[in-house]
Amino acid sequence: MSRSRVAWVALPITLAMTLSACGGGGGSSSDGDGKENPDGTVSIYGTEPKSTLFPANTTEAGGGKVTDALFSRLVGYKAEDGAPYNLMAESITSSDAKVYDIKIKQGWKFHDGTEVKAKNFVDAWNYAAYAPNAQQAASFFSVIQGFEDVHPSDENAQPAKDKMSGLEVTGDYEFKVTLNGPTSVFTTMIGYTPFSPMADSFFADPKAAEAKPIGNGPLKFVSRTPNALIKMERFDEYQGEDKVHFKTLDYKIYSSQETAYQDLVSGKLDFMEALPPSAKVGEKYKADLGEQVVTANLLGQSAIAFPQYIDAFKNVKLRQAVSMAINREQITKTVLAGSYVPSTSFVSPGIKGYRADTCGEYCKYNPEKAKELLKESGFTGKLTIQSNQDGGRKEPLEAACNSIKQALEIECEFVGATNFGAFRQIVDGKQLTGMSRSDWSADYPSIENFLNPLYRTGGSSNDSNYSNPEVDALLKQADSTANEDEAIKLYQQAEDIIARDLPSMPTWNEKGIGGRSKNLIDAKMSFKRQAVLESIRVKG
Repeated sequence: MSRSRVAWVALPITLAMTLSACGGGGGSSSDGDGKENPDGTVSIYGTEPKSTLFPANTTEAGGGKVTDALFSRLVGYKAEDGAPYNLMAESITSSDAKVYDIKIKQGWKFHDGTEVKAKNFVDAWNYAAYAPNAQQAASFFSVIQGFEDVHPSDENAQPAKDKMSGLEVTGDYEFKVTLNGPTSVFTTMIGYTPFSPMADSFFADPKAAEAKPIGNGPLKFVSRTPNALIKMERFDEYQGEDKVHFKTLDYKIYSSQETAYQDLVSGKLDFMEALPPSAKVGEKYKADLGEQVVTANLLGQSAIAFPQYIDAFKNVKLRQAVSMAINREQITKTVLAGSYVPSTSFVSPGIKGYRADTCGEYCKYNPEKAKELLKESGFTGKLTIQSNQDGGRKEPLEAACNSIKQALEIECEFVGATNFGAFRQIVDGKQLTGMSRSDWSADYPSIENFLNPLYRTGGSSNDSNYSNPEVDALLKQADSTANEDEAIKLYQQAEDIIARDLPSMPTWNEKGIGGRSKNLIDAKMSFKRQAVLESIRVKG
């Protein structure tokens, strides 16, 4: 895996908009004696998914690893540089970047043996967007004409329709998508998990599909034991070029990243995409893992959100004071052992349109100014930072609290949920009582993906519950701008307002460091900080 930063580029829509069918990335050959076991078992570190394993209802990492393996979309992303390529799509064409004609490849099957057809995409997208179905990722479909008819902006309003006018099946293997306006991101966006097709059996019995998801991806669901294990097996009829080269996949659910790491070192676990803080101190992981260290260029963002439904956080001076009280430089060098770097923007480095220091002075450690702002805010209470305790999240957030405590001379406490799934239930239920960890890993390589889901009113991962009509208008205008460079300028204008409002504070960006066990000949990691499943080779 290249260690250099790459320039992440959305597909130019000024071309014919027919994506080339290029490799899915991550393939590798056997090393040493070349003995490989195509029927081997691979175990990967996992955290408990917060909900059902439906692609449009899974927007967090624990479930996302699973749904990404269960379901395949029209478009895939190269693991090493995020470039989109045709996966299930035969062609995606448009003359105006508003109306798209999509043809899918024939002969692809769902795991129940039925063929994937155009209607399976259209039905799935309509189901995901329809407000009463309460799918977490519904907002991603807002670019499609007729979204407001099925998902009114007023949460109390009844939808006028149950299908979007912008979706039309034109044949067994063809459908047409009409957007609200020309959009430069659409052909990249539709590789994201919520845009997966769903089998006819899902619509016939969603409850049965909840217990046993039926996908169309390289791996099929076998069983799920909550807080312990999700078992999957290779789907031998899979037609994609990202097919896997092993038989069984076990997602082992851990509440402790430290325990998982010990299992990795001892060979009881085969892959971790992130290592615990203790392994990073003094680069201990290099001695533990040697050639089994896995690296990647990540597109992600760590932040702490200020929920706007908590009265104290409606005061921007308090938000600014807290952000300036966190010594990002020190925490990334000590607690995070140099495996992260301070973040000063709301978009990840490596994304086209990224600008350094958009957060300005408010992401720079300045205890004197922070104290002044705290005094001006009038706040005198106790602060808390909420997060899951697993996944190595506790230590840096405790350090952030200690930094706040020392700089502002007020109480700050880390409040941990047992696991990631439990934590996301609190966040999504708008039940936070303090600040909240709000990390983000790119679904696809675009500046749009760092702003719409997190800062648009009603965005699928808007943990701060932030709402600014001016930001919404700019994002909507950017979404409907066909020229990529012009769209990026509008997204940047929106980011500047977000930086002024500071609904969440960027903290640090992760360097991609993971590990594989000696049971594997090879394994790679993608820009999404996931195992590249097609790259994995099991020793014979």
